[in-house]
Amino acid sequence: MPTTLPLFPLGSVLFPGVVMPLRVFEPRYRQLVEDLQALPEGADQRFGVVAIKDGREVGEGSVRSVYEYGCSAQISAVDAADDGSYSLVTTGVERFRVLSADLAGAPYPTGEVEFLDDVPGEDADSLRTPATAQFLAYQRALSGLRGVRVGPLPQLPDDATVLSYLIAATMIIDVREKHSLLAAADTATRLRREQALLRREALLIQELRSLPAVDLLKRD
Repeated sequence: MPTTLPLFPLGSVLFPGVVMPLRVFEPRYRQLVEDLQALPEGADQRFGVVAIKDGREVGEGSVRSVYEYGCSAQISAVDAADDGSYSLVTTGVERFRVLSADLAGAPYPTGEVEFLDDVPGEDADSLRTPATAQFLAYQRALSGLRGVRVGPLPQLPDDATVLSYLIAATMIIDVREKHSLLAAADTATRLRREQALLRREALLIQELRSLPAVDLLKRD
C-alpha cells in the first residue's frame, strides 16, 4: 500500500542498516524534525532519504527531481544547537520506490512511496564469499595509494543482504551507480553488480594510481 512519507533530498544515497549523520539547518527540515519528535510514542517517526537527480541540496526550490528509489531513515539521536539547527544520527531502515513526489510542498517535501521487501534472489548466499573477496581486494587497492588512509572496516556480515548494503554504502562511486545498487531487484543482482564495480574500480586505482572520489577517505 502506498504511504505518505516526509522526504529529505540529499546528494547521497542511504542504504538499510547504514548510519548517516545529518546536520539540519534549513527551516523546512527543522520543521520536519520537530514534527517527527512531536509524534506520540510508538508512532512511525521515519522520513525518507532520496538522492537528488537534478538540483542541489540547499535552498528552497533547488531540488528539481529525485531518483526513483530511496530509503527510510530512523532518528536515533538528536542534538539541538543554539542557532536552531539540529545534528541527527539516523539509520537506514527500509527501501522504497517513489510513486510521486511533491518537492515544493509545504512545510517540507513529501512523497507517496511503496516500501519494498528484501528478496535474496538466486544464489545470493553463494555470491557472498566472492563478493567479500572482491571488496577486500578493493580496500587493499585503496590502502596502497600514497598519502591515503582508509578507516577500519566493521566486521563483514555473514548475511548476504546486509553485506550487499555495506559494500554499496562503502564503495567510492557516483550517486547514479549507488542508486542503481539500491534499486536492484534482489540481493543476488546487487552483489553481482557490486563485483563488477569492485573489479573496475580496483583496476582503475592500480592503473591510474588515483582516486575515483574522495568522500570516504581521509588524507594524512
